[in-house]
Amino acid sequence: MTSPTTEVFVDTSALYALLVEGDDNHPAARRTAPSLRREGARLVTSSFVVLETVTLLQARVGVTAVRIFNRDVLPLLDVVWVDEELLRLAMTTLLASSRRKISLADWSSFAIMRERGIVRAFAYDEDFARQGFELAA
Repeated sequence: MTSPTTEVFVDTSALYALLVEGDDNHPAARRTAPSLRREGARLVTSSFVVLETVTLLQARVGVTAVRIFNRDVLPLLDVVWVDEELLRLAMTTLLASSRRKISLADWSSFAIMRERGIVRAFAYDEDFARQGFELAA
C-alpha cells in the first residue's frame, strides 16, 4: 500500500535561495529541494509567490535567472491561483493583524496552507513557523 503524497508549500524565500548562489540559504536549499523530491512531496505554491519570485529574480539577478526559474523550477510546482475569494481572505487577515512586515503574498500562502491542510513549508521565512507551520528548510 502506498502512502498519500504529502504537500509542501514552497515560498519565495526558498525559491530565491535555491536559484541564487549568493543567498545565505543557498546551500541548505540545494540540499532540501532534492530531499523533498525524493520523499515524493507535492510542491505547492501560489501565483503570488510566482510573481514575487520573478520580480525579485528580475530586479536583483536578471532575466537569465527568470528563464532558469521558468524552465527548470516552475514545471515542478503545483501553482494555486489566487482568486478573488482568496485575495479577500488574505487582505482581511492582513488588515486584521495590523502587522507591517507580513506581506499579502504571505497571508495568501497561509490561507492556502490552511485550506489544503498543508503543515510544512519549504521556506526561510520565520513567519511560517510563527503561524504554526513546520519549516522543511
